[in-house]
Amino acid sequence: MPAVQVENLVKTYGDGTQAVKGISFKVDEGEFFGFLGPNGAGKSTTIKILTTLLRKTSGLANVAGHDIEHDPQKVRKLIGVQMQDTVIDEDLTGRENLTLQGHLHQMHGEELKERVNTLLKIVDLENAADKRSAYYSGGMKKRLDLASTLVHRPKILFLDEPTTGLDPQSRATVWSYLKELNQEGITIFITTQYLEEVDRLCRRLAILDHGEIVAQGSPSDLKSEIGADRITLGFENGNPGAGALKDKAKQVLSNLGGITEVVDSDEGIVIYVKNGGFLVPDIVRAFDGAGIKLASIGVSSPTLDDVFLKHTGRRIRPEEIDKSRASGMFGRRRR
Repeated sequence: MPAVQVENLVKTYGDGTQAVKGISFKVDEGEFFGFLGPNGAGKSTTIKILTTLLRKTSGLANVAGHDIEHDPQKVRKLIGVQMQDTVIDEDLTGRENLTLQGHLHQMHGEELKERVNTLLKIVDLENAADKRSAYYSGGMKKRLDLASTLVHRPKILFLDEPTTGLDPQSRATVWSYLKELNQEGITIFITTQYLEEVDRLCRRLAILDHGEIVAQGSPSDLKSEIGADRITLGFENGNPGAGALKDKAKQVLSNLGGITEVVDSDEGIVIYVKNGGFLVPDIVRAFDGAGIKLASIGVSSPTLDDVFLKHTGRRIRPEEIDKSRASGMFGRRRR
């Protein structure tokens, strides 16, 4: 039985905006699943629907074997949710925050005490457990927030940009925790801008753009679909984003053989070719003849960034943050 099963899911807001447009996908039990897309693609909306925070317009969605519309309480008992903003009470200590979450799930006594102590150790907050969380660093708050989603031993974790805003060390720590949780059998459904981690940890992923799934599969399969080396071209003369310069460069490239695809990027132009290293001298000579000066030229194998660019026309940025309002399932947030 899939951990998550979605069929023709649609969300249309009152003003007519269709945020999710009939998407279908499944997440297997115990899978580490990436849900990617640009800002405004519908990722957070989808997570809110699957976690019963937002009503769908139409379609079917089952989470942990239960229909999200008919059995929302059963779904909530089996999932943990961490949205983009931390949802902790800063008047409480770390220990008190986790204890509160346990009480909300009808956990008490020694069972809860042991669970809280275990989680504080897992997220490396034992020494700060009895300090007010208002004095925690951003990384500590994120780790406490993650721990709060685990108090009731959920089967599925929904994580919306869990490492956004963290320093590299804190980010690496969170990714390490998530890997360990997945190895223990917890299904993880995650949105993130860090494609290297997606490539390393996710067995499968889906890319959402303008409310529609434009690609899904394993990282290796999606990269193999690119089927070519990537050559990135940056220009010296004029604005590298200027349409006229790009048009001129594309015209020059159209006269060269071996190019399978040409894509605009923020830096200039990305082209996909077979045996890219052999074509570089031809590109340089052709551009010199046309009076186009190259500031940079690089050759690399396909990455998930290339997959993202191919299907959305944009590169994904780690600093890119979905500005849609996030809300948590439990607890309250203090500003």
